[in-house]
Amino acid sequence: MMAQEHSPDVLSFSPGGGTGFVGRALTQLLRSRGHQVTHVSRRGGTDRISWEELSHSGLPLCEAVVNLAGENVLNPFRRWNDDFCREVVSSRVETTKALAKAIVAAEQPPRAWVLVTGVGFYRPSPTAEYTEDSAGGDFDFFSRLVSSWEAAALIPESPTRGVVVRSGVVLGRDGGAISQMLLPFRLGLGGPMGSGLQPFPWIHIQDLAGIVCHALETESVRGVLNGVAPSSPGTSNGTFAQELAAALGRPALLPVPAWAVRALFGAERAAMLLEGQRVLPKRTLESGYRFIFPELPAALKDIVA
Repeated sequence: MMAQEHSPDVLSFSPGGGTGFVGRALTQLLRSRGHQVTHVSRRGGTDRISWEELSHSGLPLCEAVVNLAGENVLNPFRRWNDDFCREVVSSRVETTKALAKAIVAAEQPPRAWVLVTGVGFYRPSPTAEYTEDSAGGDFDFFSRLVSSWEAAALIPESPTRGVVVRSGVVLGRDGGAISQMLLPFRLGLGGPMGSGLQPFPWIHIQDLAGIVCHALETESVRGVLNGVAPSSPGTSNGTFAQELAAALGRPALLPVPAWAVRALFGAERAAMLLEGQRVLPKRTLESGYRFIFPELPAALKDIVA
């Protein structure tokens, strides 16, 4: 728990899901910038509170709240069925509702409330380009999930500034998509999925953490920001496979056929890998955020080095 005395020049954050892949990177960045961080997680402890404590005792005194919570949709060890679907929805929508409710009930509301969702909000297309103002959110399970997730975060007439970051595929060293790809690619067994022509919206984990931090620290930022690299609209799944193989000094000659992806993940999840969106970080750039890794080769070199 945070100390009772609260220095006005030091922000503190309660990130739901803060112990996961993105949460660890964000926590490290925030602490390096002098912020105090309290995690909301399944169990309480040092610098953390449990979801049960949040429900009973309310939000600790803090300047901002971030929600990164969510069951891993692409967990290959979980079969796609009704139970798993309910877990996927609950881990996102219910945690967001709990945090929004705590913000509303807080005697001293936080100044900022940031939710990280996904670019699955936008309809897959080989040609359409989407900015933060583009429509979406009502064409399949995942788009409707993002809509429900973001709706759960809305707090009408609240003094707390709200920001939603719609993230692409997060690339990083200690988890995320690349952790499952590295072994086959290192063995020279990697390649594109399906046709390889589908767009591949990506972002380096340092930039996703950076955008969230930027949103927390910049009073003028509110609304939706796309969490994708500036060059990602020009990246296809095939290009990504070639660049990852090049970063590892290996070939990328073995495409994974679409039927195999569907057999492993099920049709709904396979669509996330076999289709894609060209997403532009228009408002993100306009808000003043400067990307650390705008180009894929440098991002991959940093990750696999």
